[in-house]
Amino acid sequence: MSTVLSDRAERDAAAGREDRIAEPVPVLAGLRAGLGWLVALIPRDRRAHRLVQLELGLVLYGVSDGMILMSGLGANPWDVFHQGLAKHVGIQVGTMTILVGAAVMLLWIPLRQKPGFGTISNVLVIGLAMNAAMAWMPTPHTWWLRWTEMLGAVALNGVATGAYIGAGMGPGPRDGLMTGYAARGHSVRVVRTSMELTVLASGWLLGGTVGFGTAAYALLIGPLAHQFIPLLAIKPKGGDAVGRRPAQAPRLGTGRLAGPDNC
Repeated sequence: MSTVLSDRAERDAAAGREDRIAEPVPVLAGLRAGLGWLVALIPRDRRAHRLVQLELGLVLYGVSDGMILMSGLGANPWDVFHQGLAKHVGIQVGTMTILVGAAVMLLWIPLRQKPGFGTISNVLVIGLAMNAAMAWMPTPHTWWLRWTEMLGAVALNGVATGAYIGAGMGPGPRDGLMTGYAARGHSVRVVRTSMELTVLASGWLLGGTVGFGTAAYALLIGPLAHQFIPLLAIKPKGGDAVGRRPAQAPRLGTGRLAGPDNC
């Protein structure tokens, strides 16, 4: 009788172990939940088109940002800040761009801003593309090559802005911070210009490069974005362009130092 009970106990114990093995691993369950959350952020309408345009736009944005920095003629205010911080910390500018973007997203929490898929991609892809561009592209040395690279990069930046905003998948972290404050009754122009001036001054004090490229970017990016955002806005089936309402992007360019989100 004791043998029978012993065998039954062993079978019950073995069955319990099999049940535990069959249960999903908490880490895998968390990963599945995270992936499900990310997929839910992607609009179903023209999903593949939006994803391709978004990621291509962000890659081109990061490459153009890297080209502007490599020209040595200055950069947009946020990249001046990233460059200055990167010099002191001892990491690549693109990596610092990712870290700052993630930190800015934490400031969304008290403002109750919700990210889109494009917001999260923005944080990661632009910085990685900047690192790749600055590692693999040659650095110009003659004055005319530096100016050509800087002006060409600003134009490419305008196209990239139209592409990623036109995908209609969420603002970048810095634009989301601006719209969050604007939603609380503050002027978009005042909030954006204050942010740009603050990071520009901080970046310059930290050793970031401020020059003709900074002024050229501030003057040209608004008109370029105004042209390319409606041109590249993805139109949903049977409706107006999703990206047409980001008319905030052209408005961002109304301040001298205000332009589309750089990451």
